[in-house]
Amino acid sequence: MATNYSHVLRDTQKWLERWGVVVAFVALFAASTYKQGFDFLNPENIRALLNSNAPVGILAVGMTLVIISAGIDLSVGSMLVLAGAIGMTAMNALIEQGSGQWTAVLLGGATTLLVGVAAGSVNGLLVVFGRIAPFIATLGGLAAFRSMSLAIADAGEIRSQSTELFGVLGRGGIPLPGLLNAGGKALTISYSTVLFFVAAAIAQWFLSRSRFGRQLVAVGANEIAARYAGISVSSIRFRVYAAMGLLAGIAALVQSSRMNSVSTSQLGLGSELDAIAAVVIGGTRLSGGFGRVWGTVFGVLILGMITNILTISGVSPYWQGSVKGAVIVLAVLVQRSSRN
Repeated sequence: MATNYSHVLRDTQKWLERWGVVVAFVALFAASTYKQGFDFLNPENIRALLNSNAPVGILAVGMTLVIISAGIDLSVGSMLVLAGAIGMTAMNALIEQGSGQWTAVLLGGATTLLVGVAAGSVNGLLVVFGRIAPFIATLGGLAAFRSMSLAIADAGEIRSQSTELFGVLGRGGIPLPGLLNAGGKALTISYSTVLFFVAAAIAQWFLSRSRFGRQLVAVGANEIAARYAGISVSSIRFRVYAAMGLLAGIAALVQSSRMNSVSTSQLGLGSELDAIAAVVIGGTRLSGGFGRVWGTVFGVLILGMITNILTISGVSPYWQGSVKGAVIVLAVLVQRSSRN
């Protein structure tokens, strides 16, 4: 009898480990619907929820891969603002020199992505060749990249000189047939949301279907065994941090385009906490070796709904960080319990 009970308990724990994030999402969705009624189910509200959380979602996709490799990246928020600041400065300089809007925006966007990749590569070099613990290496990046951004704009704001074109990425979208907003215009799914889901789909494919994904999981699960199996651990880890930098650059484009500016003191602040929280809620183990990007997507949406519920309930925004911290701790405790 006891054996049957333990068998059922073990199966239940495995099921919750795999599908618990979906159960939590459905429960929160139902709670939000009960709390707000039609206001929450309004397509415009769903669009706003997805759009506002897309930048963090893009960061969380990269963070999933980093954590699966048994690493961590605390510098993603600072990478984001540095890439955005340098990219927008380059774009404005081109416009001032008489370049066309398209040329300036494209080159500025490319600069943003390249700075993100460069910053991520610096983290990768420190971890792989400098043999510095990922926590320490990226903690240094968190301080250094933000400091560079503040120096570029004297801790101020950099405003875009592209009055229309640059803002399209952050505020434009693809029309959804048959759906209208409150103003009677076609409802759109924002480009930032599309980028989030595309990044998640590509990352999930690489993780579950490619040789790189299998090697990444092997490195995170047991680095020594991976080396004996002939896997280039250094190459895998470096590429993961470079990819994290690229995704930080994409998130920087989305954020700066939406605001049409870069606040060097505020942009990306605390994004690393949100990204890590989404990854852990999604079921990825902080110890590495196991994770799924689709779980992270649900984690991002869960965090967005939690913030939405707290805001509607009148909870001070100063307390929302405490809730996110508690959610991270709870998710880790649940993971430990299921493994035990």
